[in-house]
Amino acid sequence: MAKMPRRILAIFIDWAAALLVSHAFFKDDSTATLGIFAVMQILAIWALGASIGHLIAGLRVASLKRPRVGLWWALIRTALICLVIPVAVWDADGRGLHDKAAGTVLIRR
Repeated sequence: MAKMPRRILAIFIDWAAALLVSHAFFKDDSTATLGIFAVMQILAIWALGASIGHLIAGLRVASLKRPRVGLWWALIRTALICLVIPVAVWDADGRGLHDKAAGTVLIRR
């Protein structure tokens, strides 16, 4: 299971990447930044099993029931991350509500 410092590092890297794109193309529009963040998360987790931040922090998103995280589950997980509250609530295993809902777990690579 991924520890909190690595998770925080990964989310900061992902958010910084979204901010850079938003700054370059959307004049730092906050809605655009959130949308860019969401699209980056969905596509990277679906295609690579990890976001850019996860890869740099040595993490990956694993599915508990499937060989890999599908597009639908990446979308559900990301939508809940964007709501923030599900990320702030986690169980004894360190899984947030977003991971529980998507049937995923964030682990070290």
